Amino acid sequence: MGTLYPFLMLPGFDPRPWGAYDLSPIYPNRRFEEKIGEAWLTGDNCKIANGPLTGQTLAEVSERYQRELVGDAARDARRFPLLLKFLFPHEKLSVQVHPDDEQARRVSQPWGKTECWYVAHAKNGSQIALGLKPGVTVAQLEEAIHEKRAEELLNWLNVYTGDMIYVSGGTVHTLGPGSVIVETQQQSDTTYRLYDYGRPRELHLKEGLAAVKLKGASGKVVRPAPSQVTGSDNREAPLVAAPYFVVDMFEMKDAQELNIRDESGKSSAQILVAVEGCGVVEAAGAEPVTLAKGDAVVVPASVEKFTVRPQWTLEFLRARVPGAVLPEPQTRM
Repeated sequence: MGTLYPFLMLPGFDPRPWGAYDLSPIYPNRRFEEKIGEAWLTGDNCKIANGPLTGQTLAEVSERYQRELVGDAARDARRFPLLLKFLFPHEKLSVQVHPDDEQARRVSQPWGKTECWYVAHAKNGSQIALGLKPGVTVAQLEEAIHEKRAEELLNWLNVYTGDMIYVSGGTVHTLGPGSVIVETQQQSDTTYRLYDYGRPRELHLKEGLAAVKLKGASGKVVRPAPSQVTGSDNREAPLVAAPYFVVDMFEMKDAQELNIRDESGKSSAQILVAVEGCGVVEAAGAEPVTLAKGDAVVVPASVEKFTVRPQWTLEFLRARVPGAVLPEPQTRM
């Protein structure tokens, strides 16, 4: 395993005008003096909170260790491939769009931003907007933006706890209030803001409208039922398998060994994000790492095998880069 070990990541709390002072139910004991919209877990500037690499950023460690950290499946050996974060919308987010890979390369970005949203909690009536209503054109969207009625043209969906939403690059989207989201995405912060309900923030109409795609695979992911792990009370549920990421949900009552290679034989760093309960991540030659609600642990690819040991019960997401080329997931609106 060398010098790498499972990293406990220090959340980076990012103020946003649509955020909340109270980040319950994920961080119920934290109160902030400004509205927090996002808790970044594996961004380039997120810092390691345990062991010899404490205080170093994920970007610094990725540059130094490369494939030992990110694994064989990642496209770029020098950059951590996936950004995970919690979103806490207390008001509507701006209407926005992210470029796909092709559009990103046209503006000298290495890749686009396809993402997915796991709904960790949702109040009754929580909604998202995903894509435009059938028949709406980009020209009609632009006209509606100037007339301050863009949200009328969006395809609004009710969301519920446990939903997984796939948002392919080029899809116009936004979040309404009332939910807590775990977002997994390509490691990119390229966002084009199209409409912001009159809030005094910059819009990116030229770039954003050029990036809009009217058709795509975005929607609620159609998923198989959870499966029982043989010989235990643990349950494992695939949430999404897509070209850039695979995300699974684990509900654990018993210790379980996991590894960093998938069926293709290729390795990927594993990102574990706890949404309920508490447990410990153990790897040979490393100090155990506590994984509690709201925490993220990054398991480097060089670790090979590791054990997650719940303390009573633990629910967590595991995100990784697929070793094989995967199609976009089956979805519904």
